[in-house]
Amino acid sequence: MKLFYKPGACSMAAHLLLNEAGASYSLEKVDTDAGLTETGAAYADTNPRGYVPALEFASGDVLTENVAILHWLGEQHPELSSDSTGRPLDRFRTLELLSFLSSELHKGFSPYFSGKTFSEDQARENRKKLDAKLGQFDALLNKGGDYLLGDTFSVADAYAFVILNWSNFIGVSLDAWPGTKAYLERIATRPATRKTLEEEGLAA
Repeated sequence: MKLFYKPGACSMAAHLLLNEAGASYSLEKVDTDAGLTETGAAYADTNPRGYVPALEFASGDVLTENVAILHWLGEQHPELSSDSTGRPLDRFRTLELLSFLSSELHKGFSPYFSGKTFSEDQARENRKKLDAKLGQFDALLNKGGDYLLGDTFSVADAYAFVILNWSNFIGVSLDAWPGTKAYLERIATRPATRKTLEEEGLAA
């Protein structure tokens, strides 16, 4: 498998999971602004929509869209998509969490990476919306356990880590949500996370 990625982008979630699973894979960095991969190939030939991630298989098939790739990885590695108790609803809880992360929490950070200039009122509104989504996420952690599905690290945690880690790039403090802050720090210490950050050139 080959993962097309951009350092620090949402593609890091799949990268992190590949390391968690000990999977065999290669990486190809993408300059999404230029539309080129690090080998000089036109990325549109892999993903016509131009954004990461994309996962290419030995067959030549390509899977795109973050939620689809993360769900596929969870299906291949069931230990990453269910709690250790094996609750029947876990597979759908994972989809529920991925949907929230993609459509709500991820979206809350989007204005900060849009390249747009906002008025003071717009900036306050953006922050208000982001704070609301962070509060909703924090509430998910109050169900017990170290991770979103309890005591088992899952595909949803990989995606949540990547999104929440963006707070470090935009100067947003998580102090108002101590549970979320501790959760982010906890995942940052995992060996697979450290390896992923190093491979993407983002290790402190």
